[in-house]
Amino acid sequence: MANITSSPAKDRAEAHAEATRGGVFFTPRVDIVETDAELTLRAEVPGVRSEDVDLRYEKGELFLHGRVRPRQQRQVMLLQEYEEGDFYRAFTIHESIDAERISAECKNGVLTVHLPKVEAVRPRQIQVRGE
Repeated sequence: MANITSSPAKDRAEAHAEATRGGVFFTPRVDIVETDAELTLRAEVPGVRSEDVDLRYEKGELFLHGRVRPRQQRQVMLLQEYEEGDFYRAFTIHESIDAERISAECKNGVLTVHLPKVEAVRPRQIQVRGE
């Protein structure tokens, strides 16, 4: 099983030191599924478009930053439960992941990241011959 560690799951966090602007960051909820071939990470990032996702893999860490563009307020809000703010989360990724083949797509507020395993750690069937 691959090792992935994450920062503590919190819905809201104060701005991180590496941010170039102030404001609130939200920690997206994430599901991670493992198969023989890859890890698949799905993160909820409502309001984030694919062009506003900064996804980086650097020295064994995967950094996810999703920018939410401010809403255009044309009407008076009677109820507002969604706060505006960006999404941020970082993961430590095991060296069994092939960094050159990582891919991602963002659709309907869900970011899906494919983390393929290197060939050497993938299980393989060994054929046994008889006499």
